[in-house]
Amino acid sequence: QVQLAESGGGLVQAGGSLRLSCAASGRTFGMNGMGWFRQAPGKAREAVSCISRIDSTNYYADSVKGRFTISMDNARNTLYLQMNNLKPEGTGVYFCAADRAPWACGSSLDDNYAYWGQGTQVTVSS
Repeated sequence: QVQLAESGGGLVQAGGSLRLSCAASGRTFGMNGMGWFRQAPGKAREAVSCISRIDSTNYYADSVKGRFTISMDNARNTLYLQMNNLKPEGTGVYFCAADRAPWACGSSLDDNYAYWGQGTQVTVSS
């Protein structure tokens, strides 16, 4: 089994920054794709970004390109999401996800991940 634990959320003013972390534990061997998703109040979950641990390719939703950066510390089994120039529409619960499938992370930013964290709340005030 794999456990994912997000942290780093909080309240920030528009234009501010936050860095989210997702610590993976348990049977983490072979996790080829990891991603970040968010769910705003009353809305469906949407993809933010993902990274392939096979070739370090990463993808971003158009709404966050140029402002968010995804990265991975393989030695610590920790996924990060640096979020700069945050906007009020970025408010929501941010989840990390992981999967062993080599195709887990792709340009379509699908959410077919086997493992999910509990989420961390990000609130961006205007």
